[in-house]
Amino acid sequence: MPGSTKAMTVCTVGGLVMVTAYTVALGSNGWLWFSWVVLGLLTVGVVLARS
Repeated sequence: MPGSTKAMTVCTVGGLVMVTAYTVALGSNGWLWFSWVVLGLLTVGVVLARS
């Protein structure tokens, strides 16, 4: 996995952790989850394109 793809994957997983922590602490926010889903789909697309 090239460096940029690995960095994007780390950011996506870190984003999931942050959105989950926010949801537990302050309640759900639909825009945060929507943004994370978009980031996750972009990451999957980049990983598949590099394969």
